Amino acid sequence: MRVEPWREIAKFGRKMVEQGLVGSHFGNISVREGEHIHITRTGSMLDEITEEEVVVVPLQGESPVDSLASTELRVHRRVYAITEHRAVVHGHTPYAVILSFKYDSVKPVDAEGGYFLGEIPVVEGESGSEELAANVASALKDHRAVIVRGHGTFAAGRDLKEAFVALSATEHSCRVLYGLLCLRT
Repeated sequence: MRVEPWREIAKFGRKMVEQGLVGSHFGNISVREGEHIHITRTGSMLDEITEEEVVVVPLQGESPVDSLASTELRVHRRVYAITEHRAVVHGHTPYAVILSFKYDSVKPVDAEGGYFLGEIPVVEGESGSEELAANVASALKDHRAVIVRGHGTFAAGRDLKEAFVALSATEHSCRVLYGLLCLRT
């Protein structure tokens, strides 16, 4: 039985907030379905997503509904255009943001992060910009997640579960590395 995309988006939005990966208003989620993208509206509370909080926009080209979608729509579109990913999650993950000011890439020191993620690139770009879209999409061709300096993490996968796991693993690895850095000082 097919699950409506907005229900899957709502499920993982709640998980992002419940697990402390983001504050309620600090992220966005999308899934690709054919030539369309289901994406959270701008300003959505990730732990209270309803059907009305998700808009459907074309994969290519602009539509009148674009202005309702997340300000990161451009990034999501670019990821889908140049990768095989079918789901993207973005969160203003606090430990990843902290480490993004120190590193140009994050190398997980925990066994799971090293195995599952490998090196996590840190890229530049203003929120919603063409530069950010290009940098994030390019990094997600070869990585499960990418950190945007001072902004947060984008993670992608075949479905929302895979994308969520990559986001969660990235933040976990960043917490562990941050803790290790604190021990060294």
